Amino acid sequence: LSLGGLRLSLVRFSFLLLRGALFSFLAVTMTKLAQWLWGLAILGSTWAALTTGALGLELPLSCQEVLWPLPAYLLVSAGCYAMATVGYRVATFHDCEDAARELQSQIQEARADLARRGLRF
Repeated sequence: LSLGGLRLSLVRFSFLLLRGALFSFLAVTMTKLAQWLWGLAILGSTWAALTTGALGLELPLSCQEVLWPLPAYLLVSAGCYAMATVGYRVATFHDCEDAARELQSQIQEARADLARRGLRF
């Protein structure tokens, strides 16, 4: 086992250890809002690094033309997904007829009780 191989093994082990700790931290202690904010921060910083050339990558012009408006495309896509989800949930909403009848009977009982106590409607 060479020194370079040992160093590579230690790097792999520390990466796996860090990745496991990071995933368990993200899964256990973060709220959904914090997870979304972290995801948006990672995507935003990646987008900014690619568009400004901070990574030193020379992207072809066609990739740059797609990369610049990408946040707007993602925002419109997320809005369409949200509207479709709400529309689907409204379309498949189940009526609870038994619960509605029970609630109406409870309202009638409460009105009768209040009328018996002297309250006028």
